[in-house]
Amino acid sequence: MDEESPPVQPPDQSCWANLPDVCLRRVFWWLGDRDRSRAALVCRKWNQIMYSADLWRYRTITFSGRPSRVHASEFESALWYVKKFGRYLEHLEIKFLNPYNAVLTKKFQVTMRGLLSCLGKSNNRLKSLSIQHLELDRLVWRNSIRSSFIKSLGFFLKKVGKHLDYLNLKGARLTVEQGCVVLTSLSYLRSESVVSQLNIEDFFSHHLAVYSSPQFNKTMTTFRSLVSLTLNYNCISDELLENLCENNAGTLWTMNIKCHIHDPHGQVIWGMSWAKLARHASNLKVNFFFERVMKYERLARILLQEIPIRSISLRSCYFSDPDWSMRPTLTDLLPTFRNTLQKLTFEFNNNHESLDEELHLLVLSCRKLFYFKIWAFLDVKFVERILKSQEEGQCSLRTLKVRIYTNRYETNDEDRTLREIHRKYRKLIDAELNYFVIAYPMM
Repeated sequence: MDEESPPVQPPDQSCWANLPDVCLRRVFWWLGDRDRSRAALVCRKWNQIMYSADLWRYRTITFSGRPSRVHASEFESALWYVKKFGRYLEHLEIKFLNPYNAVLTKKFQVTMRGLLSCLGKSNNRLKSLSIQHLELDRLVWRNSIRSSFIKSLGFFLKKVGKHLDYLNLKGARLTVEQGCVVLTSLSYLRSESVVSQLNIEDFFSHHLAVYSSPQFNKTMTTFRSLVSLTLNYNCISDELLENLCENNAGTLWTMNIKCHIHDPHGQVIWGMSWAKLARHASNLKVNFFFERVMKYERLARILLQEIPIRSISLRSCYFSDPDWSMRPTLTDLLPTFRNTLQKLTFEFNNNHESLDEELHLLVLSCRKLFYFKIWAFLDVKFVERILKSQEEGQCSLRTLKVRIYTNRYETNDEDRTLREIHRKYRKLIDAELNYFVIAYPMM
């Protein structure tokens, strides 16, 4: 080579070649599995990025409950993921959407058996597990399929229970015996479970009086560090409250309690049991969610003044009962909790009675109330009264959501008035409120 010839320059490299790992991982974060696999073929560095633990810590696996060619590979891809990257998992959510027949539930059960078995062998860092709305009491779940799935789940929880912090099995709908077997798996070979957040709403089948089961109350004694507990009112008993007081008083912050019309809810709970729990668990806040349990006599037996209630949701959907009145609940019962109530949600059909004045006075009496949602038959001017009270400092709402039911198909007059109200209080709304108001024909 001629001594005076210029040195050969390396070809220009793409800016991607010098991209820092932290930036490259962020790019991979936004890619789907297929695109990540393709990107990993580019070079050795990108292949190494593909196996970064923080890319695979969170996972939602969804199985369609309908037979379809489009969804045919869901079961295979779920197993592929767990075998390849399951050891990195920390937060796993599994969804099985409305299974159509026993063939699909069987396929789901077999897939879950392999998936949970593989995870149990390779993963020692899972902190959060959510498997919701399985509805295992439906006919599409044959006894053998249901039993096999519960066995696989229980065996898996025995393996990961020592480091699992969050468990959500909402909507499983098991018998008391089956449910207790699953929950007991969390404390296998130990005297207690380390789970701090437990969601067992609709975990048991409807119509079961779980509160009377010694097995359930014994199972709940294994939980010693609960921060949040979500369950149905048909699980609540004096014995459960006593157990929570003894074992979780120092940690328990939140109880979410659902009361459904089809669940047994006639048990007697002593106010002193709630008072003792509230006294020892000083940070405890209780949230109630009522589904079609609307009559004053039933609510008064459940909503005892000793309970530190933070929020109440009362929903009757579109069902109407001319013999029912919401007025006593609004004027006599709910004001009992005016010093603690922060959230109120109402959805009911009050076509037979006007409640504007009672609702307004309730909002004014609850000085800590910051969230108010109401779907009911109301006068449009009700919204203006609430906004005026907010402007005058009589209430401190941050969220106001109102659906005004009407008996007419056309809501032009109501819409016009609502626009005028919005213009009048626009500065207040923009500055202080998450605001949603609409008129809705209820025919």
